[in-house]
Amino acid sequence: MPTLANDTVAESWSDLCDKLFTNSWQPEINRFRSNYAFRGVSNKAYDLKTSLLRLCPDHPHLEYHLLRNFRKYAEIPMADPSSSDWWWMTIAQHHGLPSRLLDWTYSPFVATHFATAEISRLDCDGAIWYVDFVKVNGMLPPPLSTTLSKVGANAFTLDMVQKILFDIHNFDALGEDLVMFFEPPSVDARIINQFALFSVMSSPTGRLDVWLENHPDFYGRIIIPKELKWEVRDKLDQSNITERTLFPGLDGLAAWLKRHYTPKCAAGGGECS
Repeated sequence: MPTLANDTVAESWSDLCDKLFTNSWQPEINRFRSNYAFRGVSNKAYDLKTSLLRLCPDHPHLEYHLLRNFRKYAEIPMADPSSSDWWWMTIAQHHGLPSRLLDWTYSPFVATHFATAEISRLDCDGAIWYVDFVKVNGMLPPPLSTTLSKVGANAFTLDMVQKILFDIHNFDALGEDLVMFFEPPSVDARIINQFALFSVMSSPTGRLDVWLENHPDFYGRIIIPKELKWEVRDKLDQSNITERTLFPGLDGLAAWLKRHYTPKCAAGGGECS
């Protein structure tokens, strides 16, 4: 992905922290409350294509078949066969099924983790996308916009969405190029600890980065130079922002230990002594 007009480069750890919390002061409530959703990528060249779009860009109808078969074969104790498309899509995305959903987080440091956690990508610049989800959700038509206004919220919960639009195609019918941010249900500790939320477009082949180009005041990217990644990574580890906490369980523990004890030289960070 080429350099974007809204790109800024983090010059240091402190500069990165300042940039991550830009515009977070809310004078009307006298508190720091950011309106941004964050997404960290290990390589700044990565775009915002969804996993569904990467899998079948020319066959959007496969979205239905992926979800249909997931519902058919998934053994989920808490599952209700009558649950909405939104519930099933959220659970499927959470477990790795390609979907039109895109993962985001309210936490700038969780996003920074994902921009710096891959050892094999420490030799390239990372990036943190940030999007003003309040402005994005504010563009939605009724009945979505009226629901947000009625409850006084800035982002939807899954319950709110599925009560309004039980079927994903009801969202598509509201108009082309719509974008919505919503919070997944707290089905496990991973979702809770990662402070997660999703974006979704009203088309299975929609691209959020393309949509954002037409709304330049809604987003930006913070570039983390490869030379800064090691310092950022070490300071996140010291702050307990690691795989062990973000992926609770033995898999996350093993992933953290593997990365934490990999010699810097073995990851391309200098000569071994």
